Amino acid sequence: MSKTSSWLVTHRRNPSAERRVVCFPHAGGSASFFRTWAEHLGPDVELQAVQYPGRENRLAEPLMASMGELAAGAAEALSADRRRETILFGHSMGAAVAYETLRLLEAAGTSHVTRLCVSGREMAGFPGPVDSGPRGDADLLATMADLGGTRSAVLDDPDLRAMVLDIIRNDYHLIDTYRPDPEATPVSAEVVALTGDRDPRVDVAQVRAWESVTTGAFSLRVFPGDHFYLTSHVRSLLDIATTRQRDRLSAPAS
Repeated sequence: MSKTSSWLVTHRRNPSAERRVVCFPHAGGSASFFRTWAEHLGPDVELQAVQYPGRENRLAEPLMASMGELAAGAAEALSADRRRETILFGHSMGAAVAYETLRLLEAAGTSHVTRLCVSGREMAGFPGPVDSGPRGDADLLATMADLGGTRSAVLDDPDLRAMVLDIIRNDYHLIDTYRPDPEATPVSAEVVALTGDRDPRVDVAQVRAWESVTTGAFSLRVFPGDHFYLTSHVRSLLDIATTRQRDRLSAPAS
């Protein structure tokens, strides 16, 4: 774990690494989701993951009530190390948190984040009015079954199930009430959008809309798989995230 912030967990510490990839978990997820990803990185890249409050080593801390609070905490932690080039990777809810974190960092004048990889999420958020009510258990379980990603053994244990559902309920409420600022200043970092071709909640056109948030380079990659396609394509995703831009420009986009 980072010595300076409980927000960051370092998987296979490498202080001499010239670059770092910082991963943002999905709704209900935690930093441990990315633990094995470090095995696929070379010696010049360190892997870190954002640990949201209320889970794992931060279990005793209260859950965050808004996207703004979550992004502010992550941005403060990431701004402590500006010496290394930083790449942000966010999946599902994590894509939105990573984007809002990047906006805060760039607004504060930092330029060490050079690339934002957004996975499995549309850019605009859910349309229509904000529904301020939290989801019930049946709704949460149906959504989780639709998307996959949560081990059935966890849900079969009554105590674990209650804890997990409370975390997921909060995260879904955060996402359900999140609306990106349509007047937001575009970021300057490169944006790479990624998705599975069988994701039940987002289609390729919605993912491609991330192009509008940046004045920098943009590319789109589509992989075989559903919402959690990424578990089968870790090496490819990290290659895309870490390949220098000059080399990526020669690779075909999906």
